[in-house]
Amino acid sequence: MYEYIKAIHIIFVVCWMAGLFYIVRLFIYHTEAQQKPEPDRRILSEQFEIMERKLWYIIAVPSMVLTLLAGISMLIMVPAWLHQGWMHIKLTFVVGLIVYHHICQSKIKQMRKGIFKWTSTQLRIWNELATIFLFAIVFLVVLKNSLNWIFGVIGIIVFSMIIMSAVKIYKHFREKK
Repeated sequence: MYEYIKAIHIIFVVCWMAGLFYIVRLFIYHTEAQQKPEPDRRILSEQFEIMERKLWYIIAVPSMVLTLLAGISMLIMVPAWLHQGWMHIKLTFVVGLIVYHHICQSKIKQMRKGIFKWTSTQLRIWNELATIFLFAIVFLVVLKNSLNWIFGVIGIIVFSMIIMSAVKIYKHFREKK
């Protein structure tokens, strides 16, 4: 039974991450649509609100819930995992991902009210934070205790710097057009 639950966990992690990645892309497009003249701005905003709502409540939220339920089920079946240091760190990253999820949900509500506090560049950087969480969690799960923590931390920092640099470079080329 454990292997079936693990498969469900992995499937819904993929779905949840897809939802998180795509919702922030929609935020970027929704934010950039505010620079358009009327009626384009209104039409685009209405469409992005529909897309955001459907993505969030049909894919992202149910996937998060099923991911967490499957993960909790696995921990109940193998409670020894809770005595492993890597699991504590993984669960810390999972809590960070849940916080990220809820911040995205608050962005949906803000944008629906016409409040756009973050620029598209800030949202692009925000989008990469989910990637960093994903990398950290997957490496922890795959490598477990064999992971050299110093190299792991340095690797995540370097990876984060590369992603942030890529966002800045992309912004530079986008603004040239």
